Amino acid sequence: MPAEPRRVAHDWLDHDAGPVVRPYAMTQGRVAAEGNEFDLVAFVVATPADDPGPDVLQPEHHAIVAASWEPISVVELASALDLSIGVIRVLLGDLRSAGLISLYEPPAASQPHDVDVLKAVVNGLRAL
Repeated sequence: MPAEPRRVAHDWLDHDAGPVVRPYAMTQGRVAAEGNEFDLVAFVVATPADDPGPDVLQPEHHAIVAASWEPISVVELASALDLSIGVIRVLLGDLRSAGLISLYEPPAASQPHDVDVLKAVVNGLRAL
């Protein structure tokens, strides 16, 4: 009888979860997005464009575009796709450069806080 093949233990294989891909592998070692940083509450919306093809985009890119046909925040997108915020930001930078998504930041996120309003809130909380 032929012997059974020997199973080799790998650090990158979790028998319960399957193969584990490190975040830097998805971003090709990049840790910062191209262009500006994205606010966590910014809305991502896919834009109709010619599909650049499977050679250009990774499966994660396609998943982001598919999930963002309806406006979705960056943090919700990371949660829905089970990816870290850092990975999502890098991949969003790729997609924005390719013209496949648009990002919309809420006005409150892009404007500095009004100090008078913050003082009024603190005073109101102290009065409680």
